[in-house]
Amino acid sequence: MKEIISVELKAQPCGFSECETDLLVVGQFSDANLLRQVRPLRRSASEASSTARKSDVVSSELDGKLGGAIERLVKLGDFKGKAGNCAVLYGDGRIGAKRVLLIGLGEEKKATLDTVRKAAAQAANKAAAMKVKDVALTLHKPFEKRFDLAKIAHVIAEGAYYGSYSYDEYVTESENGRPSVLEIKLIDPDSERVKKLEKGISSGIIIGRIQSYARTLANRPANVISPAKLAEEAQKVAKSTKGISCTVFDEKQMADMGMGGVLAVGSGSQNRPRFIVLKYAATKEAPAIALVGKAITFDSGGISIKPSANMEQMKLDKSGGIAVLSTIKAVAELGLPLNIYGIIPAAENLPSGSSYRPGDIITTFSGKTVEVQNTDAEGRMILCDAISYAVKQKCEIIIDIATLTGACMVALGQYMAGLMGNDEKLIKQLQAAAEESGEKVWPLPCSEEYAKEMKSKIADLKNVGSKWGGACTGAAFLLQFAGETKWAHLDIAGVDMIEKPTEFSAEGASGFGVRLLTTYLMNIGKGKK
Repeated sequence: MKEIISVELKAQPCGFSECETDLLVVGQFSDANLLRQVRPLRRSASEASSTARKSDVVSSELDGKLGGAIERLVKLGDFKGKAGNCAVLYGDGRIGAKRVLLIGLGEEKKATLDTVRKAAAQAANKAAAMKVKDVALTLHKPFEKRFDLAKIAHVIAEGAYYGSYSYDEYVTESENGRPSVLEIKLIDPDSERVKKLEKGISSGIIIGRIQSYARTLANRPANVISPAKLAEEAQKVAKSTKGISCTVFDEKQMADMGMGGVLAVGSGSQNRPRFIVLKYAATKEAPAIALVGKAITFDSGGISIKPSANMEQMKLDKSGGIAVLSTIKAVAELGLPLNIYGIIPAAENLPSGSSYRPGDIITTFSGKTVEVQNTDAEGRMILCDAISYAVKQKCEIIIDIATLTGACMVALGQYMAGLMGNDEKLIKQLQAAAEESGEKVWPLPCSEEYAKEMKSKIADLKNVGSKWGGACTGAAFLLQFAGETKWAHLDIAGVDMIEKPTEFSAEGASGFGVRLLTTYLMNIGKGKK
């Protein structure tokens, strides 16, 4: 098995046209005066300085060195600067770079930090496809007057890891010639700016690298990642990462504790369930925050079996749990002054003679009873035990993340996660973190109307509601176990995977939630409200 491509990222003082690299990446807005943006340095130096905007220095300098090649490309209409647009030019010995990659940034007035992140992802994705080994980025230049340079470097690092990632761990052929290491440097001739870029790179590297780790774990199939193997991985993370401890409960211990929800879901598989508890406690003064992640290592639907089409994608039903594991790792490596639990109920949902059945009544860890009406509504059955466990640990905030409902995907498509909860401040904090991290969310209700649908006539609750509003009724079910604790629920069905390759990323697991949750916790660590 080959290693997933490794990224080495640093900031380096270097002139834009002098930098020796396989690929020099330049960002360009799509404003109507695009030609004026690339022309100035072909005039006199004094005239250029009075007409060129500072954000256009790179492209105008390169255009001068390349004899107007960029201008000709723009005139031909082969590069318009629109988001996702790109074009390749060749240095031909006129500049230090062998190639120049122009990346479109879209309209300047609409640009955000996520514009930078996506541009870096596109550049890294293109570099990996071109099989180059060395890349130089100048993507900070168009934004340096609008955003803090350290923050720009942070999102560039995240994007570089995201775009360069592809999962081919089990491909034994090696004809693709892809380099095992991609060296990326952020360049600027000003050493003071380089120092500011360096400040942001380190945190961006941590999050970017760990999101790639999350994508790899999620992409691994069920015959490689079982509940027990996921527990072993969590123990490895705890052992190798300062500040993290890990406790794993097996099926016998869960039976003694009364975790009927997890045990029921895992009852049909020979791969027995596990209940994983990670703890990161950097300070006793901070309130305890629980991250709860659904980890169904494979979901067939159980007795209420799913259609066979695309069932192989159900290896990704562990994505929420892996996001929690990865976020705890990121928080520890960042050294945030927080007190966090990572709670991951792990099970495999398969049909067999020992499976739980529609009609069964399950007593959960909280003592509440649940009538099972559909064994494919298994995520809430394991999460309710985990949320109750977090309440018992006296956590002041609980955030769960799960590929919970196809209904959320129907509502929001593949662009945003559903966000529900019982505390408006917590919801707003997660919305702010989503905006900052580029992992988008949209608020949905889970109020009393939906909770009423989850009442059973023969038990406290049932595990499915009507055919309408499934994302909302699923969240309303989970709310019954949070009690008075501040709680939020992220339904990541639809955003957990990239079905087809894009200009920003290869297909497969997206690692959604790692940037969002880590950003939220970084903001909490900084005291943001």
